Formats: sequence, structure tokens, C-alpha cells
Amino acid sequence: MTSEVLEKSTAAAKYESRVPRYTSYPTAPHFTPSVDDAVYSDWLRRLPAGTPASLYLHVPFCASLCWYCGCHTAVVHGQKPIDDYTELLAREIALVAELCAPEIVAVHWGGGTPNMLGSDGLARLTALLRQSFSFGDDAEIAAELDPRILTEEQVAGFAAAGLRRASLGVQDFNPEVQAAINRIQPFEMTARAVGWLRSAGIGGINLDLMYGLPLQTVESVVATVDQAATLRPDRVALFGYAHVPWMKKHQRLLPEDKLPGPAERLRQAEAAAERLVAHGYVRIGLDHFAHRDDPMALGLRDGTLRRNFQGYTTDTAPVLLGFGASAIGTLPQGYVQNTGDNTTYRKRIEAGRLATARGIAVTPEDLLRREIIERLMCDLHVDVAAIAARYGRSPSHFADVLPGLDALAADGLLTRDGWTITVTEAGRPLVRVVCALFDAYLQRGTARHSLAV
Repeated sequence: MTSEVLEKSTAAAKYESRVPRYTSYPTAPHFTPSVDDAVYSDWLRRLPAGTPASLYLHVPFCASLCWYCGCHTAVVHGQKPIDDYTELLAREIALVAELCAPEIVAVHWGGGTPNMLGSDGLARLTALLRQSFSFGDDAEIAAELDPRILTEEQVAGFAAAGLRRASLGVQDFNPEVQAAINRIQPFEMTARAVGWLRSAGIGGINLDLMYGLPLQTVESVVATVDQAATLRPDRVALFGYAHVPWMKKHQRLLPEDKLPGPAERLRQAEAAAERLVAHGYVRIGLDHFAHRDDPMALGLRDGTLRRNFQGYTTDTAPVLLGFGASAIGTLPQGYVQNTGDNTTYRKRIEAGRLATARGIAVTPEDLLRREIIERLMCDLHVDVAAIAARYGRSPSHFADVLPGLDALAADGLLTRDGWTITVTEAGRPLVRVVCALFDAYLQRGTARHSLAV
């Protein structure tokens, strides 16, 4: 172990804590039922025509359950539930389109497993989106795909529907790890999927890897990185497994005694990151990597990188419209989330109502803190005074965070020049701990989060 990794391991042990992933602020545990479908409808009506917006469509189905999964999904057998859900998405699209007229700059299909819709279902809904909303000329359509059920015929249909970027779940190529997490996916299966996608003209390839899974070691994680690099993905996400069995009961099926501890998790993360950098990738924020000429790497360089519910993104649209059970949206007034119960979602949509179950209206204070947290997460650097000034505040407004900042600085995790904060490389794995100092909601609730590393 290098001295730098040893220092990071020591810091990880000292600051071992459970903090949000900060894909939003305020974070989802603080959403309340006070933001319902009537509030969401009003917010949609107030959107000026032509406002840039992105779309997220959630498909809550999988062919089998991965035991590590933290997503909103369920196993389905047979085509009817999928066809019924496709019809519900079509109805929800129509409901939202009656209320607003944004210009769409990006579409992201998430899940679950979006390719369970099949090429016909995805093509139908994509065509409906184009009929219902105005699309920008360079709008990117992306989808999360499971290579285990992907077919060459599906890929051809997705390409014809306009798909241009695909995120493939991999997690780990080690057979023993795959067996432990109930996801059998040999390297050859993933390589075949990548070949099909590129041959069909879907050139944007993202691979999702994980560390902190049962039976993983530093050596096995690095071996997976090396295999993944041979596929030449444009981007790689390296996520830490979030063990939250109190929220996702199926995670109890994992061999908990085989889970690596915080120090070992950090060693795995840092070894994988170092190997990805050695393969020519730029390290972005907490857990993403991209080729130097990729738009995400360019966004990091020019300070335009953003963070949303899909993680790091180059999408700068101020509006995100979510469709499907559990989908989350972002508007200038705040956040909205659909019910995660598929039956309730169906009843609401069939009744001609939006399925909004909860959300939160953001205040100027929230916006101020959100911008500080987002810049820390994206750039590992923030000028608190400059941001505070834009909101009519003095940096002394954050005087209560100074002891925490100084403690982190004393441990070499950040530097502070007045109110200009820079997270060091040693502090990168703990950037969420730095962000948590600016989170005014964190101490109010009882939500439990994943480990900081």
C-alpha cells in the first residue's frame, strides 16, 4: 500500500460516517407529501415555453434480481406487465405535455432494465416524446442496458429509435463475485453487447463498475478494470456498493460476512482509480472517469459539469421531467417524485392524474447551499464567498461550518484560503463529508445513508 493510500485509509476510518450521495439538495429523504400532483401541475404550467429540459423515464422491471441492487425495480415474467406499463408511460407523457412546452435537450432511460421494453416499446415511446415535445437538434438519447438480455435485434431497433449512448451494468467480471451477488455476466457477454452497439452506430459507451461487493479484493477489482479497459468505453462509473438492507431487504441475501470494511473499500476504490488513470481516463469528481476528449472531461475543465439523479452529467438544463414509478423531477420551484408503488402509479395515471407522491419546494437558502455542494462534488473546489454574494449573503453566514472545515484541513483533506475551499486528493474519497458540513437538513431527520467511502 502506498503512503498516500494509507493516509486515505486512516482518514476514512476516522471520518467513517453515513452521508448522502448529494445527487440533489435537499436530498430525497427530506421530500414530503405536501408537494403533490396539484403542486406539480402548477409548476409545469408556470414553465416558460421553450425552457430547456431533460427527460428521465424509469422502467421498474428486471428479468432477475441482483442482490446488491438499490434501485426501484421488480422481477417480472411475461410480456403483459411490460406492455401495460408502456401504455401508462404513454398516458403520463400526454398528461405532462398538456401542461408545458419545453425544448428537450436530453432523454435518459433508467431502471430497472429499460431494454425489457424491447425495441418496439422504446421506439414507440420515443416517437411519442418527439410528437409531444419540441426536441433540440443535438438532443442525446441514452439508456441503461442489461447485456444479459440484450439482443442484436434490440440494438438495431434502439439505434433506429435514436439511441446514441448506452450505459452497461458490469459491476465485476470475477465469477465468484458474480455468483455472490446473483449476477452472472461473463466478460464475453459484455464484449458482445459493446460490439453490437458500436456496429449499430451507438457510439457512446459507458460501463458501470462497483467496489465494496462481497468477495471483492483489490486484485479482483483491478482485474475487472483492466478487462473493462479493453472494451474502450468512453466513460466508466466506479460506484461503491451501498449496503442498506433496512431499505432493500433483498440485500440480506448477500454474504454480509464477506463484505469489505471501510479501509478495504477505500483500497479497492483507489487501486481501481489509479488503474483507470493509467489507462488514460480523467478522474471526475467522486466516482466517474472519462476519456480526455469526452464531453464530461471537457465539462470538468471548463467548470460546467453538473450532478443530478443519474450522477455526474454534462446536461445543464434547469428542468428534469421524470416519468414512471418512483421517477424524480427537478423544476425551478423544487423537486417532485412519483409514487414508487406500481399499483398506485397505475391507478393515478388511469384516472388522468399525475402520480406525484412527494417533493420539496426549494428556498433561496436551499439554492445557495445546493450550488456550494454541487461545485464541491463536481470540481472539488468552491469559492463560498463568491456564491454567497450572488445570493446576497456574507460568507460569515456559514461561520458554523468553520470548525469542521478546519478539522478536515488539519487532517490534509482540504485546503482553505479564506472561504475558497479545495478538496485535496487525499480528501477526494471523503468529499461527501465536506459537503455534509453545508447540509442544513442532515441533522433534522432520521434518514440512514450509505457509508461515506
